[in-house]
Formats: sequence, structure tokens, C-alpha cells
Amino acid sequence: MIPCFAIATALAALASSAVSAETFSADVWADNWFEMRIDGELVAEDSVPITTERSFNAESFVFEADRPFVIGLVAKDFRENDTGLEYIGSRRQQMGDGGVILQIKDASGQEVAVSDDAWQCLVTHTAPLDKSCEDASDPVAGDDVCSFDISEEPEGWDTEDFDASVWPQANVYTETEVDPKMGYDEIAWSEDAKLIWGPDLEQSNTVLCRLTVD
Repeated sequence: MIPCFAIATALAALASSAVSAETFSADVWADNWFEMRIDGELVAEDSVPITTERSFNAESFVFEADRPFVIGLVAKDFRENDTGLEYIGSRRQQMGDGGVILQIKDASGQEVAVSDDAWQCLVTHTAPLDKSCEDASDPVAGDDVCSFDISEEPEGWDTEDFDASVWPQANVYTETEVDPKMGYDEIAWSEDAKLIWGPDLEQSNTVLCRLTVD
């Protein structure tokens, strides 16, 4: 039989945990698609499928978390296949370009996190490795100039215990470089929130970005 004091202690701990959880509001704009996790748990996903042409849009949502917590952001630019190209075979055949921006506030409206170069981002899909693939008449993933580099998500990368010390910092880009549209102007972005991505807007197709909020 479990002692009554043990049950009471456990219930008190659960109650304390429930009370300590804060409510946060988030705004995210991505070209083309994103998924956001808190301590490894999914809290939001872009409502527009990445396969939708010109699928960049803004999402606003709320979530609950206890500080400190880790934000894990998966951001993807659309690509038809591992060549990294879009509109393959048409006159519009090209490399796509990405970009993501976010801001998070607490229940009082206080800013607690924004996208900037304090984030660490790992690129898990880079293509094409040779940009001349964009002009190939019959681009084939892995052939000649259309080679690519792909890796799996590191296990637990979006949790507190993960060692991301070797991950590079996020690359920051200007509005002119990313040319955000379709939802971007609907959000009143903080002056501190920046457009971030991997080291190349065109070749970095899938980016994992993380930040610890104290």
C-alpha cells in the first residue's frame, strides 16, 4: 500500500507543475513550411502543405511550457526532389529560396524569444551542391552537377539534454534578400526579430534551428 503522505506529495508536485506552466503566444512566417516543437513535443505545424505552390504564410498560435524550455524549429523550402529544384522541366525551373522569422511573447505581452543569430541551426538537406544544376536540361538527383547532401535529424536535437555546441549559429538575412510575402505583412514583427536560415538561401533546403528560453 502506498503511504498517504507519498500520494499527497505526488499530487502536490503535479499541482505545482500545472500552476507553473506559462501560456505563450507565437507568430511564425516561413518560406515554405515549418514545424515547431517545445522540449521535443510538437506544438504547431504550418497549416498550408509544403507541396502547395507558393506555400509561404504566417501562423499565430499559443502553447504552454515551463521555463526553461527548448524551442525546436524545423523549416523547409519546397523542392520537387533531391536535386533541390522546383518547376523542373518548365521555363521556371529554378532553385527555391527559404527564410523563416518568429517571435514569442508571454501572457503579459513581454517578448521572450525572437529569431536572430543567437539561434543554432543545422542544415540536413543541401541541394544542389553545384548551382549550375539549375540550368540542366534534364536534372537528375545525384548525377553530375545535381548532387546533394542529406542527413537524418539527430536524435533528441530539440531537447535540453542535447549537446548542440558544435552547431553553427543561424544566418541572418534582410527582407530584401528573402523578399517575404503572403502573410508576412500581417504580423507586427518586433524590431529584434530577424529572418534566419542556413548558410545559403537557395541550397539549404531543410534547416533545424534551436534556442533555449530561460
